[in-house]
Amino acid sequence: MTVDPRPARPVVLGQNQYGKAENRVVRITRDGATHHIKDLNVSVALSGDMDDVHHSGSNANVLPTDTTKNTVYAFAKEYGIESAEQFGIHLARHFVTSQEPIRTARIRIEEYGWERIATSDAGSRPTGADEGRHSFVRTGQETRLTQITYDGAAWEVVSGLKDLVVMNSTNSEFWGYVKDKYTTLQEAHDRILATQVAGRWRFNWSDDEQQMPPWEESYEQTRKHLLQAFAETYSLSLQQTLYQMGARIIDHRGEIDEVRFSLPNKHHFLVDLEPFGLKNDNEVYYAADRPYGLIEATVLREGCEARIPVDLTNL
Repeated sequence: MTVDPRPARPVVLGQNQYGKAENRVVRITRDGATHHIKDLNVSVALSGDMDDVHHSGSNANVLPTDTTKNTVYAFAKEYGIESAEQFGIHLARHFVTSQEPIRTARIRIEEYGWERIATSDAGSRPTGADEGRHSFVRTGQETRLTQITYDGAAWEVVSGLKDLVVMNSTNSEFWGYVKDKYTTLQEAHDRILATQVAGRWRFNWSDDEQQMPPWEESYEQTRKHLLQAFAETYSLSLQQTLYQMGARIIDHRGEIDEVRFSLPNKHHFLVDLEPFGLKNDNEVYYAADRPYGLIEATVLREGCEARIPVDLTNL
């Protein structure tokens, strides 16, 4: 057995931190019929007098990471979210000033932007549809797509988009569904409806140069109609909204015969703030990214056949 001749040196704990990462919080501010959204991904890292927990396992100086998560949601209700910076300042100050062992708090925030969807003019909106001051589209996410197929005789042009994230902060319900012994979901009569649109649409153009669609205008108008249908549909199910989006395109764009959508339901669950003595009046939500409901369907012009693949990733 070989013995190391060097004298033993003490082991020293270096820099350390702990916290709760990626707390997704969506704050809806309701200014009458006009709603405002702040959508943040908040990561909290705390450091300070934490030697004991590393050396002996004593948690006497440890604020649970679950508590930091709860604080994010409670502060979203109590203080609102004026800006990511101001919200982070509130959190950092709280952790350092309220917990003596904590010397430093680092708050990292990603903010996801939303812009309001412009709806149709009052005279052309569907009966009962309002101005859509609660309908939003995520900014900076969308990717435009197209696929051209030509076999020497026939053309097929399929265009579309992916990663177009949209949200209605009200005018959505989900109730009256089948229930069995495994059902725990509560019926909702006012919920957030959000999805990340993947859509493809097939043109009926052949090879006539004189009848070629104005491609740029067609994309812009198709996108506009699917967004307006999303904003203007009082939704009782995401399936209903999907159908209205496809039907709106078919009705308004004569150059398109088929539309297929794949819409994951981006669930937003109300956070239970009662343990903190706070009432959550449809204001603070937890944005869950998985598992998610996935709604898919094709909408066709009457007399046409479906050609877009069921799996849009194969296109």
